[in-house]
Amino acid sequence: MSKIAVDVVLLPSDETMDKAIRANAELVEKFGSEIVLNKENCLPHISLAMGCIDERDIASIEKTLGLTAKESLPGSLTVSAILTTITVRGETISGFEIVKTQELQSLHEMVMKKLKPYFSYNVTKDTIYDQEVAEATLSWIKNYPEKTSFENFLPHITIGYGRIENVPSFPMEFSASMLAVCHLGNHCTCRKVLVSIDLNRQRTEVRKQKTDF
Repeated sequence: MSKIAVDVVLLPSDETMDKAIRANAELVEKFGSEIVLNKENCLPHISLAMGCIDERDIASIEKTLGLTAKESLPGSLTVSAILTTITVRGETISGFEIVKTQELQSLHEMVMKKLKPYFSYNVTKDTIYDQEVAEATLSWIKNYPEKTSFENFLPHITIGYGRIENVPSFPMEFSASMLAVCHLGNHCTCRKVLVSIDLNRQRTEVRKQKTDF
């Protein structure tokens, strides 16, 4: 077994995925974005934690996340605006900015803390799903704990390279459908789902427990 770079993510509802994919298609057409979103092997997602894991630990991580989902379900999520950032190469990246609720912040922190024993950050190109890997991808994963977590957590759905012009109507509310662990690809894309926990089922179980009392 080997080390692989992973992203622990929330996967949005199908409707929100479709909106992200349509916005991405605009960027691909106009700017030739290197990120091409789809529902098979480049999933729109909200990152909660990143790092390298040993593949032997996947089953243990799945069990840990299953318990985490029961303790800290994310509530309704909201896309509030288009988030635009500039990379070190001077390129523009657009995304959907997600309102950072207390529930979402708590879930992020819980995932980071509970998976800390499994994570390492000596990320190398051979831990990435894709054969071609930008140095910026490795740097982002390596520096995730210091630069992107806890007080620096900024929930968003990356859309792609370029500036989105056809902006959807905001605010845009949705629910996360899955808590998942994905093998990371170039540009920190979610290329392969390794673990998935059905959050809709978890919500149904929580509602049932409440009505039983």
